[in-house]
Amino acid sequence: MKTWHGVNDIPEDFAQCVTAIGVFDGIHRGHQQLITAAVQRARELDVPAVLMTFAPHPLAVVAPNRVPPLLCDIDERARRAQELGVDYFLAVEFSRDLAALSPQDFIDTIVVGRLHARAVFVGENFTFGHKASGTTETLRELGESRGFEAHVVDLLTEEDEDGTALSSSYARSLLAEGDVQRTAHVLGRNYTVCGIVEHGAGRGGRELGYPTANMYFPDTVALPADGVYCGWFRILDPAPGKTTISGTMEPEVAYPAAISIGTNPTFGDHRRSVEPFVLDQDADLYGCRCEVEFVDHLRSMKKFSGVDELLDAMANDVKQTRTILAQSEPTRRQHSDS
Repeated sequence: MKTWHGVNDIPEDFAQCVTAIGVFDGIHRGHQQLITAAVQRARELDVPAVLMTFAPHPLAVVAPNRVPPLLCDIDERARRAQELGVDYFLAVEFSRDLAALSPQDFIDTIVVGRLHARAVFVGENFTFGHKASGTTETLRELGESRGFEAHVVDLLTEEDEDGTALSSSYARSLLAEGDVQRTAHVLGRNYTVCGIVEHGAGRGGRELGYPTANMYFPDTVALPADGVYCGWFRILDPAPGKTTISGTMEPEVAYPAAISIGTNPTFGDHRRSVEPFVLDQDADLYGCRCEVEFVDHLRSMKKFSGVDELLDAMANDVKQTRTILAQSEPTRRQHSDS
């Protein structure tokens, strides 16, 4: 898969494609259904499949106070798109100039003018153009006049009496409740975050027998609710300037871990962190870029009366982690091409 970092990266001689358009935060099961349909139509027409997404999130430009924490960054979106068979990944910079385009100008300038789309796939709640004035009906009308197929894919919903739509917003709400299992149901895979291992607050985790890989994330990243979880831990890249990992761990191997999220009130640490304790391993992880994959929620965060009570709880966390992960397998990770 080829990645285009902006409209100007599209070759001048690029001719015809099928395009899926959307933010696609999280690439959840509803997104996967839409993208798969676009890829299938591209194969039928014998043209490439292009996924067009936007960075930053459109709300960061038009309504900064309403921008949600993201389920995945642009690199993760590209990797997931490649897994679904997309040929070209187009990350369009969402700017005030882009937001000011009319629906017609957006289609004429990019979709028709640069991509020469023969078919366009969007979700039923898709809007585009200045002040979101373009709707799916607008897209159908433009398709008829500009000569491309307009496919509107129905939202995927829960099979319950409420029929809740599987959406990025729904996934975020489940994460906020700490329900990582239902989040996985929406996404079609376990939820993951990637970050750099940093030095923590010096609480003596190694001396306590539970050294953790401390990771800190900005508010722009969606995290599960504070609590303790079990899951998998991977080293993605060694620390800058290093080519190997000192210790018993290797890159790209999924290791079982008990994962704490919170501010660690017992030790007065007010920075919110993600702290995996990797079972049965020992390695120097400082500076490494790593991935944490959440499988299940074990317990809520609490302030303990002392170290002994904390150690008892952590020992139980590890016991539960072993039991649950013995029945689980980590998500297979595929690298995206540039």
